[in-house]
Amino acid sequence: MDTTTTTPDTSQAPQGAPQVAVRLTEAAVRQVKEVIKAQGFEGYFFSIRVVPAGCSGLGYDLNLVKESKAGDVVWEQDGVKLATDGMSSQYLGGTEIDYVSAITGSGFKFNNPNAKSSCGCGTSFTT
Repeated sequence: MDTTTTTPDTSQAPQGAPQVAVRLTEAAVRQVKEVIKAQGFEGYFFSIRVVPAGCSGLGYDLNLVKESKAGDVVWEQDGVKLATDGMSSQYLGGTEIDYVSAITGSGFKFNNPNAKSSCGCGTSFTT
């Protein structure tokens, strides 16, 4: 996974809107909706968490879950319900998730301004 450290444009958020940890691009929203529909998971949350992983120490864990966990930060974007835990939101603040498709493969790309470095294979990061 690419952990490029570009800062997403948050200038379009309405004033007074709650700050969310993650913003999905149009391509990411489309992909999540397609998977939800294909799997019959209507009403599920797209759960985004930071977990211990890889040689750099932290990685991303994405799942579709029927219910959020107690204490989760939950929000909705373009019809997709999202959830993350409080600890993960500290690492994810300002992150933009895109979905990219290329000859070499397809997947979610994280633009996390909190990631200071990533491992050589690009699957984990440090803050």
